Amino acid sequence: MPPFMTPELLAGLDHFWRMRSMLDLDALAPAARDSVLPVIREWAESARGMSGADVFRAYAATHTTRVATNAAMQAFDYVISPVSPNAPAPFDWPSPTNDPLRGLEHIGFTVPFNIGEQPAVSVNCGYMDSPGTPGAALPIGLQIAGQRFDDLGVLQMARAFEQLRGPQRAWPAVPSKA
Repeated sequence: MPPFMTPELLAGLDHFWRMRSMLDLDALAPAARDSVLPVIREWAESARGMSGADVFRAYAATHTTRVATNAAMQAFDYVISPVSPNAPAPFDWPSPTNDPLRGLEHIGFTVPFNIGEQPAVSVNCGYMDSPGTPGAALPIGLQIAGQRFDDLGVLQMARAFEQLRGPQRAWPAVPSKA
């Protein structure tokens, strides 16, 4: 499948969601607004200077993404891809880029199917070393996306993959309180 989710489309979605989130924040009482994570407030507030034309162009990315995803899917029953284009971020970062104004880059593989209205599922397909924590294994997500309304087929594909993949590692134990 050739790439179809462009950085421009992702940026358009990002800017539209910033504006929507800014409006949601503005509707909150001051105490509730203050309880929102600073990184989310910074991201949303960055939309404050957008013009009506900017918002319209950003919103148009939603329709363009939907059309592009549906067109890209026409030749395929199912598409298998990574869930994310990068390794997990350190726990104390707000996003994999650690930059609130680049907060959505990590959803470039999943968002087109969400916007395009195709069912998709994430299943564990293996493990990778945790950056900075030798010996700690992090799961790697495999995404299976299907045609619109083929939720059952996507779930069946996920089940087939789970049966073929082999045994999984045990879940980490909850630390005991001493």
